[in-house]
Amino acid sequence: MGRGKIEIKRIENATSRQVTFSKRRGGLLKKAQELAILCDADIALIIFSSTGKLFEFSSTSMKNILERYSKCPEGSQSCLIEYDNDNQQHEVARLKLQVEQLQLRHRRMMGEQIADLSMKELQQLEHQMEVGMSRIRARKDQTLLERIEEIGIKEQDLLEENRSLRRQLEETARRNCLTGDQRPTAFLEFHPLQTRESPSSHVIARPLVTHNSSIDETETSETSLHLG
Repeated sequence: MGRGKIEIKRIENATSRQVTFSKRRGGLLKKAQELAILCDADIALIIFSSTGKLFEFSSTSMKNILERYSKCPEGSQSCLIEYDNDNQQHEVARLKLQVEQLQLRHRRMMGEQIADLSMKELQQLEHQMEVGMSRIRARKDQTLLERIEEIGIKEQDLLEENRSLRRQLEETARRNCLTGDQRPTAFLEFHPLQTRESPSSHVIARPLVTHNSSIDETETSETSLHLG
């Protein structure tokens, strides 16, 4: 169960007030330190207790921060603008350094500017390249398997479509045969390779024999006339 909401007002009991001051002071100093570390901020914190005791915290130098604060006129924004410019320049310098480091790393991955590397750094670079190559090969194999599976699915779809079209053609041919004079079996029993032995070849040969016999008879009759 969570704690109830505490009313913000002066604590009348001196002992409770001192205990609360110690706890809240520690939390405030901790938050100021975290803010300075996380956000790279210059923080100066000054606390005087009800008994006049001094507590302070500064992220860098208390004197420098106070001097910087004293240079800022009351109600003026020039100090804030200067601080923003300093932050922007610091951020630009940090990003520029990061880009240069990334470019150097890329060149070294390509085998350039590695003359000044130690044996340990070369081994680390080799290990990074091997890890990268293994990941690339694994991704390439996975892509090939996915492509093969996709082609197999398309092949099955095409085969099924082909079987469906063949059934439709067979059904259409069967209906055409049933509506005509011929039976469907006559179409199915047709063999084109037997045309070489069809009776038509004998029909063509018979006139040739008859023609030859008529020539022989003519020659015989002409011979008999000459003899007569």
